[in-house]
This record gives sequence, C-alpha cells and structure tokens, in this order.
Amino acid sequence: MINLNKNKYKFSPLLFLAALGAGGIAIIPFAFFQYTYYAGKGLVTYNAIIHGSLTLGQNILFRGMEGIMLLFAVIHLILLTRMTIKLIRWMRTKEYQEVLHDPLKSSSLLAPFIAYAMLLNVFIGPVRFFVPFFQQNFQAMMLPALIVWGILFLALMRTEIKLLHESFVKGFDIEQIHFGWLLHPFALAMVTVTGTGIAAMSANATIAHIAAFLSMISGSMGFFLLMVKLVVIFKKHFASKGLPEKQFLPSFLIVVPNITLYAISAFRLGHYLGVQHGMHVEAFSLIVIVLSFAFEIWYLLFGLSLMKDYFKKDYFKKEYYPSLWGLVCPFVAFAVLGSFTYKLFAPWGLFIILVLIATAAAVLLFFDLFRRHMNCKFGKRKYSC
Repeated sequence: MINLNKNKYKFSPLLFLAALGAGGIAIIPFAFFQYTYYAGKGLVTYNAIIHGSLTLGQNILFRGMEGIMLLFAVIHLILLTRMTIKLIRWMRTKEYQEVLHDPLKSSSLLAPFIAYAMLLNVFIGPVRFFVPFFQQNFQAMMLPALIVWGILFLALMRTEIKLLHESFVKGFDIEQIHFGWLLHPFALAMVTVTGTGIAAMSANATIAHIAAFLSMISGSMGFFLLMVKLVVIFKKHFASKGLPEKQFLPSFLIVVPNITLYAISAFRLGHYLGVQHGMHVEAFSLIVIVLSFAFEIWYLLFGLSLMKDYFKKDYFKKEYYPSLWGLVCPFVAFAVLGSFTYKLFAPWGLFIILVLIATAAAVLLFFDLFRRHMNCKFGKRKYSC
C-alpha cells in the first residue's frame, strides 16, 4: 500500500494473506495427487507418481502441477520471511497499538497466524513430497511439529482471547462490522486443521491425543465464533442498504476457506478416531466433506455474482488494497475440497474440471495482485492503494 502524497509504503498485517495464498496454492497440487491419483498408503511423494506410465496429457498436467507446487512453496517461504521482518518492525510503531485496541481493525492481526499455520502444512505436504529426508523421518518429525504447533496454538489462543476481551470491554459500533471479522474463526480453523493433521498422521498415541484434544479446543472456539459472526454480519448486512465498502467486499468470500478448513478438520479427527480408538466414522466424514463442497459451489457462485459490478468498475481499474489478497483463499479452498470430494464421493471428471478451474483462478489472481502490490510499493503507476 502506498501513500501517494508522501510516496511512503505502509505495512499492513493483511499482507500476510499473500504468503497464505502462495502456501495454499502449493497445497492444491499435493491434495490433487493425494486424492485423485495416489492409491497407496500414507501420503503421496514425488517417487510414488510413476511418470512413465502416464499418458501425454497426464504428464503435461502432472508436470505442471509439480511446477506449481514447487514454485509456490518457495514463494510462500520467501514472502513469510520478508513479512515477518516487516511485522516485527511494525509492532514497535504507534499504529500497531492503535490497531490492537480497535475491535474493528484488530482482526487483521490474525492474518500472520493463518500464514504461520500454513507453513506447517507446506512442510507436511509439498516439502515432504519432494524431499526424501522428510519422507524417511516423517514420524520422527511429529514431536518437533507438535511443539512448534503447540507454541503457535498458545500464541493464537492468547491473542484471540485478548482481542475478544477488548471487544467486550470497550464495545464498538456493530453497524461497522464486515466480513473481515471472519479472520477470527479463519485463524482458529487453520491452526485446528494443522493440529488435526498431526493427530491423524502420528503413530505415537500420546502425540496424537494431545494434538487432537488441543485441536478440539481451538476448533470448537473457532466454529462457535464462525456461527455467531455469520449471524451478526448477515443480520447487519440485510439491515443496511447496498454492498459493503469495496475494500471489504472481497472478504465476503472468506466464508469458503472457513468451511473447507472445518470440514477437513472433521475429516482428520475422524481418521484419528479410527486409528487411535477403533471407531468407524467414514460415513460421517463423507457427509461432512461432500455437503461442505456442495455448499461452497452455490456460495462461491453467489459471492461472485455480488462482486460482478465490483470487478467491472473497481478491480479492473487498477485499484489495490491488502484485503484483495483474500480473493485467492476461496479458490484455493474450493480446489482442495474438490479433490477430497473426488476421492470420498465419486471419481467424476466434473470435480477435476472444477479443481483445475479454481487452481488457474488462484494462480492468475496471485500474480496479478503481486504485480499490483509491487507497482504500489514502488509507485510505478498511480493506483488507488
């Protein structure tokens, strides 16, 4: 974001959504291989894909997917590192304190937590996919992963409770709330889906139990906040006239990644219950995944229809806001859940097509937003930033 009068670049924690988007795009091919191609046990790896047995079309598709996975995993790591350095500097400023104590703005402080949780998923998925060391020592990495995740879990819960306390004590104008408020359950969902991943994949029962129980804490809190905030936001929106302000409109689609993360968390908890407690919840897992994907289809179409004029009048007039990075996440979430649906429900070509369309949309949006971000940062073009 750039101030055209002072030509000074301003940092926003929402820019962590760029790192999140890159990490999410790297996850898409991994989920695609895991749930549409791989038939073995455990997680898919590069060597598990027998490229010599693929048709020409499959080879082109798979090589492209592998390239996307590798490229965006690297971009995720670079962006996360750079944003962390900027965040540390920004936290020493007066602006940080103002955002921290403003209930209407403080939700942006949760974006870094979502990106850091995504980092763990990138290591479990894309990094492990390519690097033999992580493949061979996967179970040995579960304890370190639990420790790192546990620190993130505690930091997020502390921050979340602090922000909620601030909201209850100070109060705020409820008429000014927007869908950006959904970053609260979004952050809790991302941490939960990572924790349930550890619970589902760990062969050590103690590690699995700890990860599962803590995930239930963050997951129940996040799902509760998601339901409450959705009711409040929609009630407020129906009582007002017109659409939200354009910088907040992209956050309307944040519902989609929230639904995906909670659905996958439920799926992984089901796997944990099967491995550690001998319970059979396959039918429940199938219903949760398929129903969530069905919901996302109509919600995404509805959301994009609301944003039709926004794209025509604002987005393609070269405007840029950090909140625009939130547009990448819904397409990532939709593509990932589509791969799950293909595996669990029915191997329909339609699901593959939807996954590929969402992947292409996420990639194109990411590069377009990155171009706008860089132009704003260096003042090459007079965007409304």
